Amino acid sequence: QVQLVESGGGLVQPGGSLRLSCAASGFTLDHHAVGWFRQAPGKEREGVGCLSNTFDGTHYADSVKGRFTISRDSAENTAYLQMNTLKPEDTANYFCAVGPIYSRCVFPILPVRYHLWGQGTQVTVSS
Repeated sequence: QVQLVESGGGLVQPGGSLRLSCAASGFTLDHHAVGWFRQAPGKEREGVGCLSNTFDGTHYADSVKGRFTISRDSAENTAYLQMNTLKPEDTANYFCAVGPIYSRCVFPILPVRYHLWGQGTQVTVSS
């Protein structure tokens, strides 16, 4: 079954860190660009960052640049979003998604460029 499953969300205090995972099954994640998105209540889905299929080429939203890092583990067929120095405004439901085969990370990070989505994992930053 072709799917993406996110995990790792939770409640964290401001200034804390979380690492989200995006486990792929039914296909090889390395062949696709991976995007991370988030959506807060009442807001549009926002592109947080992406990583090209060739392991190079990343882009990040200005709001997370320097704090968030996307990576992937080929052996685990999993992508990660490392989030440091979290702020209350980072609170949202976070989604991973993949683009077409051999796709690259392109800025701006638009949902329309990604065709397979996970179910999301909630991140809440609060004291």
